[in-house]
Amino acid sequence: MKTYLDTSDDANRELSVEEMALAHALQINGRASFKEIGEALGVSDQTAARRWSRLRSAGKLRVLGLTDPMRLGDSSWVVRIRCTPDAAASIGEALARRPDTTWVSLSSGGTELVCSVRTRGPGLREPLLLQKLPRTPQVMDVSAHCLLHVFFGKDLSSINKIGPLTPTQVAALTPPSVPKRATDASPAVTLDDGDRHLLDLLARDGRAAPGELAAATGLSQSTVRRRITELRTAGVLYFDVEYRLDVLQRNFRAALWLEIDPARLAEAGEALATHPEVPFAAAVTGTANLYASVDATSAQHFYRYLTGPVATLPGLRHTTTAPVHRTLKGPGPYLPAAG
Repeated sequence: MKTYLDTSDDANRELSVEEMALAHALQINGRASFKEIGEALGVSDQTAARRWSRLRSAGKLRVLGLTDPMRLGDSSWVVRIRCTPDAAASIGEALARRPDTTWVSLSSGGTELVCSVRTRGPGLREPLLLQKLPRTPQVMDVSAHCLLHVFFGKDLSSINKIGPLTPTQVAALTPPSVPKRATDASPAVTLDDGDRHLLDLLARDGRAAPGELAAATGLSQSTVRRRITELRTAGVLYFDVEYRLDVLQRNFRAALWLEIDPARLAEAGEALATHPEVPFAAAVTGTANLYASVDATSAQHFYRYLTGPVATLPGLRHTTTAPVHRTLKGPGPYLPAAG
């Protein structure tokens, strides 16, 4: 992942209301034209384009085109790796370089790494790295938890919860083709080499122009546009805004592992998904069967959240928390803060 750092005063400033509105618009539709965005926000397309250029060049925001593993018949795992403090950073950097990891973070005082790993193909195949990590001397313990159901995340983020757009503006920006939600009976979508190349390019820049994508893939611009629409409609492709936590005044991050009565897991997950502090929540395998990422303004805010909304979740049996000190790989709200 490219590192965005800018030590200027402007880079350290939180988003203005106007900038937050633009971020909200892009979270709803990352491929919306500046004309569409301008009409929804009540500004000119030139103003919308200028604001986006300024935010992107300052490293505050970027749009990524990502894929839903379930729609491709793949599996996602959250892997926890407990290791010696002197080795955590180097192991984490090695994990970040792996193509099968989508995000990697350092937590628990630098003694634990948490990463998301994707395995290709149907079935619960053990991630390849699980075969290698236990042989690393500095690794003390490894546990893997398969994602079973996402309650909040993917094309939704904290921006959807705190963004300033009205329901009318949201409706105006929402793409006309609603992505299909995968079920157990949904067949996996098969990609060809051209699709994979296109998706790789969108994963680096979700707003890349059709002309750029056509030149890089050898496809026509009309084919690029059509295939993006088809992949979005099939639920394979979605767009997410990657942002720096400090621009949203979310300077305290933590992982939340909850043990929930299985009979109330769906109810607890749906309740957790409504919390403003939660940008991601999913049911996973293991004793701690509900995992969430939490963004708070401070440690005090996190304490109030734990002793309030979390404590009242239905079926809650046990809670484990792990503060996140550094994120080594995104995507999502993981751009490093300027400073």
